[in-house]
Amino acid sequence: MTRTLYVINPNSNAAVTAGLDEAVAPLRLASGPTIRCETLHDGPPGVETQAHVDGAALRVHAFAQRHRDDAAAFVIACFSDPGLQLLRESMPVPVLGISESAALTAMTLGHGFGVIAILPGSIPRHLRNWGAMGISQRCVGEIAIGRGVSALADRPATLAAMTEAGRRLRDERGANVLVMGCAGMATFREPLAQALGLPVVEPTQAATAMALGRVQLGW
Repeated sequence: MTRTLYVINPNSNAAVTAGLDEAVAPLRLASGPTIRCETLHDGPPGVETQAHVDGAALRVHAFAQRHRDDAAAFVIACFSDPGLQLLRESMPVPVLGISESAALTAMTLGHGFGVIAILPGSIPRHLRNWGAMGISQRCVGEIAIGRGVSALADRPATLAAMTEAGRRLRDERGANVLVMGCAGMATFREPLAQALGLPVVEPTQAATAMALGRVQLGW
């Protein structure tokens, strides 16, 4: 049986899933598992509130249960990591959340990381994650661009807003690495890094790379 590394988009926005598919394309190896990016069509257009996160956790778990027999690993492609601990308790394969993975990756690229969030309401959820991980002191700040997941499809406006947020994190907060705080930002990593001259972590790439390494090494 071919083993599959599932990248789960908990929202119903197929454009986000297409962006994730593009972002993880360099990680598709002939010797590795199949990498499939999946949309949960019964989810909201964007996971933007705690209620969305709580509902997404159950949908992510239901998807994992359906695919547990052929799964090599699961990546939860939402920056609030919905269902992460639930899946880790119930799945026999590696489970990675993109928020946790992005922060861990960022700390290998620089001392202080800054996060570009989508909406102000996202930031408290992120800060709770950093506190639970014990890394709050390594996050120099978060700035929201004021755009929901669906609004990220306007590429020029989104890149301009992300660049301004990244500039402020770099110049005002001292960030020496940036994390994009939403899976819907997946295709903006390269232009953002070029505009700001800093390493930029795309969270789904970070999580998928970790998952792939664990699968290949049998961890």
